Amino acid sequence: MGKVVLVIWAAWSTYVFVYHRPLLQKRTRQLEEARAQHAQHMSDLGAFYKGYADLHKEMNNIDDKIINGKNLKKDALEDLLKRRVNTWAQIEMLGTRIGNMMTDADYAPEITKVSEISVEYELTREENRQLREANKNLEKSMVTVGDASVQIYERVAKLTRENLDSVNKNVGKIRGTLASLGLNDKALAQQALSFSNNIVGGAITPFDLDKDIDQKYKELAEKIDMWHGLSRAISILPLGAPVKKPTITSKYGEREHPLDGKTVPHKGIDFAGVAGTPLFAVAPGRVVFVGEKVGYGKVVEVEHGLGFTTLYAHLSKFSVQRGDIVRAKDIIGLGGNSGRTTGPHLHYEIRYNDNPFNPYSFVKGE
Repeated sequence: MGKVVLVIWAAWSTYVFVYHRPLLQKRTRQLEEARAQHAQHMSDLGAFYKGYADLHKEMNNIDDKIINGKNLKKDALEDLLKRRVNTWAQIEMLGTRIGNMMTDADYAPEITKVSEISVEYELTREENRQLREANKNLEKSMVTVGDASVQIYERVAKLTRENLDSVNKNVGKIRGTLASLGLNDKALAQQALSFSNNIVGGAITPFDLDKDIDQKYKELAEKIDMWHGLSRAISILPLGAPVKKPTITSKYGEREHPLDGKTVPHKGIDFAGVAGTPLFAVAPGRVVFVGEKVGYGKVVEVEHGLGFTTLYAHLSKFSVQRGDIVRAKDIIGLGGNSGRTTGPHLHYEIRYNDNPFNPYSFVKGE
């Protein structure tokens, strides 16, 4: 019996050693390979999922720039569209890789996570399809907006040219006088745009366009600013006569004084008139002086802005008080012969930064 048991034990040991042990080693190697493959799958999935998320963010960022970039240049828009096509191709490639992983039997343990990715992937594909459709509509809208922009630009440019030409004709009548005061059209327009009061209104902010915008829009903006500025200047400057029927009796410059015959500077011009002749403010402004001045008699001074003031002398009566706001054609007083004078008339001066100058072109517009 002992010999029989010994033989059976020896036979079993031989079987286990010769056959079963190599089989067990084979299974162990297979298990290690499966674990390594599974780990590789996990690594690939992590990399693919991160790449998928990053590409999805990039796609959304590109689409946001395309949809909201109203002022995109053609080159910038084309660059964004190229980036979008490239990003979409990468998403498609990742989708294929993920799809292959989903059908891999060795990847079954992670099927739940892959399914979640698949759902998100399909949702993204549908979202991108909708975005592509929106982009088509956006391209159509951009064409429509482009056509409208051209028409609007041409209409605005035509109106600006016409109005600027008209304003230039009016400014041209006093341009020589303005030049003698050190003022050119651009400087005058800029000052007028920044000026504000209760009558003229608030200041107007000039255009501030992007440096990369089309040059034609910059030039149009400059013309519009010039038009607005000069139009405002005309409404601010003391242009016109202070009496209803102006008759100049004494011009600006050197003259013999009618009382003593001495040659003295005449700082304004005199208008004929009888006592009680209504005297008008020639432009809107604020009354800054009402009272007596040596030689001038009763005087009213009005500040108009941009450095210009007007002075009305030899009045017989005041119709305003210091601090009053007057409009063009408001009566500021009545003509008379107060002060040093030979008879009733109006002495009228225009001053720029407190210095009198020849007001003839401002009065006559020629």
